[in-house]
Amino acid sequence: MSEEKIKNKKHFFVDGPIHPTSIADMISKHSSKTDIGAHDIFLGQVRADIINGQTVKSIEYSAYTEMAEGELERIRENIIERYNLSCAHILHSMGVVKVGEICLFVLTSSAHRKEAFEGCREMVELIKKEVPIFGKEIFEDGKHVWKENVD
Repeated sequence: MSEEKIKNKKHFFVDGPIHPTSIADMISKHSSKTDIGAHDIFLGQVRADIINGQTVKSIEYSAYTEMAEGELERIRENIIERYNLSCAHILHSMGVVKVGEICLFVLTSSAHRKEAFEGCREMVELIKKEVPIFGKEIFEDGKHVWKENVD
């Protein structure tokens, strides 16, 4: 890997929930980019699912970080190229995220809305399907089950 590639390596993971101020900051950085005409944003939020009569209170996310970041970078670059995006950003939580908090942020930007919409949707689907990120759903009594990715 070249020194420039290492220096500019993307980091996709944050400890705990993704705070609204981080999302606002990332969006605001695009206002000076005059070739962008559209953005699409996906926010994944932890739900209070009921599983076998137990209510989820949080999800604890984990991953083999280096492998997962490599997959996220591959997906990101592929989607940027396929949909001719100006840029794309991904943030995913690691550690404990409580019900109601944001655990996934995806932002796609392009000259036109169609590409931003389609690129964002496909990126989210690929992240859920292909990236080795694991979620342990923790119940109110402290017991847990491993989360299954569903639509």
